[in-house]
Amino acid sequence: MKKIIFLASAVLILNSCVVRTAAKMVTGAATLGYKAVKGTVNGISWAVSKAKGKIDEDRLDGTWKIVGVYRGSFEDFSKDQNPDASFTSDCTDSFDQIIFKAKKSKFKPVHCSSEEESWVKYSLEFGKNPATKEKENYIEYNSNNYISVIDVNNKTMVLEGNVMPKLAFSGAKLYLLEKVK
Repeated sequence: MKKIIFLASAVLILNSCVVRTAAKMVTGAATLGYKAVKGTVNGISWAVSKAKGKIDEDRLDGTWKIVGVYRGSFEDFSKDQNPDASFTSDCTDSFDQIIFKAKKSKFKPVHCSSEEESWVKYSLEFGKNPATKEKENYIEYNSNNYISVIDVNNKTMVLEGNVMPKLAFSGAKLYLLEKVK
């Protein structure tokens, strides 16, 4: 009799734990789905979410190749049902890129890897962006120009603003970049 009572209470406890764990997993998946925007760029899947705090400036350092451009804001992008980037480059043998030198706080947007552009001094800030009026990470350069840093990791970076003047004329606002080196 004691064995039956013990087994019945063990089954009841385990069943309760499984249901509670499953509920937490569903809630966690729903939270992730809400905060991360998924898309495909050149056949590669990726997910973008807005950074939740100050980004370390060293993460920007290096050469970044532009692999995707969205003709709208990050807000538009996050609401889009099919946010696949439709980016075609004019470059044949090379690519559009941005080179950051974080230690010197300089960057250079380069069209088709030509290296003919000049370096621009910048400062990476975390606070209320004067252009968007939102609290976020942003790059300020040439006194009144701002680029929002949506997120950056060791492989990808997402920027919003006038990153490449040549592409901005066609309405490009959101850029997905992939680390080259």
